Amino acid sequence: MNIYIYAKSGHNIGLESVRRCAVLYKQLEQCDPILCTSDYRAATFARDLGVYKGLGIDIIGNLPNIMERSDMLIFDSDEPSEEMRKFMAEYCTHLYEVGVDIPKTLVDDKFFEKGDQSIKKAFFFGDDDYGDILLKELCKDCGKLEIPLLMGHYFFFGNEEKLAPSFSNIIEEEEYFDTILNTKYLLTSSINSVFESLASGNCPVFYKRSDKSNEDLQFLKEYSIPVVDGKNMNDIVSNFEDVISNYPKVKTLEKTDIENIKNTICQTIEKFKAIMPSLESSY
Repeated sequence: MNIYIYAKSGHNIGLESVRRCAVLYKQLEQCDPILCTSDYRAATFARDLGVYKGLGIDIIGNLPNIMERSDMLIFDSDEPSEEMRKFMAEYCTHLYEVGVDIPKTLVDDKFFEKGDQSIKKAFFFGDDDYGDILLKELCKDCGKLEIPLLMGHYFFFGNEEKLAPSFSNIIEEEEYFDTILNTKYLLTSSINSVFESLASGNCPVFYKRSDKSNEDLQFLKEYSIPVVDGKNMNDIVSNFEDVISNYPKVKTLEKTDIENIKNTICQTIEKFKAIMPSLESSY
């Protein structure tokens, strides 16, 4: 019996789910979980997040090809239809959904160490920009902005050099953790980095991307996270500056507790181990 964790990911989706599911992976490490992602590149990236058993499977519908009936699954994805969810519930001993059974405020413990706010402000567009919106639309004719850009994992090769004239500094994606941890005012379109910033004692501002659905905006309101938008980077940064000049009081982020789920999973695995010898002897 195995516990699988599935994260929707990809070059036109990003790594939001992977970052959250890596937190779950580490919290459930004693249960020897397996992280599955939509693409191999995300599974490889997850190693940087402390995940050592991971694989790319393309879509969630491929899970039955590697799982066995009675295995357990945690998934962070909007892919399953109601019919598929029913099948998954019947197929798995335990089934949990991030955003339903587990809150999306999953943040690695290292972000709760609090940052030093040595970086006043920074912009993280996200890990993905499949439409090349940042370079070809938002930054077009905007001149140099007085804010550094943290590069995304799936940005097109060569865009770093092309984006450099538009920002005060380009921060490599390998510096993601230090940047999120130590930036006082983070402008980001990533829900996940909003909560990482909040956990670090910083002041995040969410940028509403035109190419993304915004179903989590109500979720942000629960924490009083300010939201900005704009037709180009000049507008976006101007709106951001207005917000941070009078930043609101936000709700403190507490660590997400999955102890009950963890205990259920561990107990189920132990019970299965206890009955395995008798099952094998019956063949």
